[in-house]
Amino acid sequence: MSKAYWIATYIEIFDADKLASYAGLALPAITAAGGRFMARGMPDAIHEAGKTTRTVIIEFESVAAAEAAYESEAYSEALAVLGDAALRDIRIIAGA
Repeated sequence: MSKAYWIATYIEIFDADKLASYAGLALPAITAAGGRFMARGMPDAIHEAGKTTRTVIIEFESVAAAEAAYESEAYSEALAVLGDAALRDIRIIAGA
C-alpha cells in the first residue's frame, strides 16, 4: 500500500483571523489522524501556469487514512470554524 498525500491549495483567503482559528483546530485533528505535514506556505518558485497561493502537503499512510482524517469529527469542527474564510482546492492522491 502506497502513502497518500493531501494537497490543499488556498486559491483565495478572505479572513486571515478565521483561517488562523481553523489552523489551530485542524493541525491537531490531522496529526491525531496520522497526518504528517511535509510542506506548507507560499511557493519559493513558480513555473508555467503556477500561481502564488498558499499550499499545504500532508502525508498519510494511505488514501483511506487521508479520507478518514478529512471526514473525522475533529476536522469537521475545524471546517466549521473556517467557514467561508477561504476558497481552497483539496486533493488526496496516492503516492507513486
